[in-house]
Amino acid sequence: MGDGTATTTDLDAQLEKHRVELTGYCYRMLGSSFEAEDAVQDTLVRAWRSYDKFEGRSSLRSWLYRIATNVCLDMLTAGNKRARPMDLTESTPLAQAALAPRPDNTWLEPMPDGRVLPAVEDPAEAAVAKESVRLAFMAALQQLPPKQRAVLILREVLAWRASEVAELLGTTVASVNSALQRARATLAEREERGAGAAVSDPLDEEQQRLLERYVKAFEGYDMTALTALLHEDAVMTMPPFDLWLTGPADITGFMTTLGASCAGSRLLPVEANGLPGFAHYKPDPDKGGFAPWAVQVLETSEGRITGFHCFLDAQRWFPLFGLPLHLEGEADQVEQGA
Repeated sequence: MGDGTATTTDLDAQLEKHRVELTGYCYRMLGSSFEAEDAVQDTLVRAWRSYDKFEGRSSLRSWLYRIATNVCLDMLTAGNKRARPMDLTESTPLAQAALAPRPDNTWLEPMPDGRVLPAVEDPAEAAVAKESVRLAFMAALQQLPPKQRAVLILREVLAWRASEVAELLGTTVASVNSALQRARATLAEREERGAGAAVSDPLDEEQQRLLERYVKAFEGYDMTALTALLHEDAVMTMPPFDLWLTGPADITGFMTTLGASCAGSRLLPVEANGLPGFAHYKPDPDKGGFAPWAVQVLETSEGRITGFHCFLDAQRWFPLFGLPLHLEGEADQVEQGA
């Protein structure tokens, strides 16, 4: 390998150290959990193969970011912009609700925090990293042209200097600054209620209580209790369906009609997109116990739930989050423990 300073094992370990942060970068660029992981794998393979050409003029980390950026820009040439249901259609009144799925590559995908947020000691840095993978910010990023997206992430999220970004992209500092200004202007136009909702890290007592009350209301399928937790403008989405609902009446109305089979569900906590979330298991009438149904990601503000996002393709999402594809019922567990 080059001058022989790095053995294969050493190089593998050096490259692997950067996997989580590179996955976070590619995820912000692509809006897809699986494409991000593919992009990082491609980046590390390319780096491994061409390491003998790496002359050390930049750090290994910035060289990897250059490769990852090129991989992502190549993947984005198809022009697909991943989105949330509210980015594509108008809110539907419950009376007209119809479940129309769209292809997987339409949707912004959820991501476990552990796969994209490296451990950092600086609380301010950790907060920026979390905010930058939240669904609203991710959706806004997807509206930017790919190079502006890269500039904004490198400058604003990762705190690279303009000169470093210019070198990475093979352009000028003036061009980087211009792209950053345009990207900021686009994001400012799109700022929406709830996009910057404060979620403390770790969750404060009020937020913890809200989540505990939510679990109790949802598992008990108590719509009165759930209504009390929802903001008057709360939004519910259910990708891959493009339907989205606004307000407690339509959300709870949906849950007691089209969503009635979710009564008696179980929720397990997960951390997704820098936000609190739950793995939602529905009663399984065939096998007993509970079958995976959705990964829920919750947006909260001022003690209420403002966003209730249910990613329904459980066979894709549960393995990504390291979740079992079946939960035993309480009766089964009692028998097994007897």
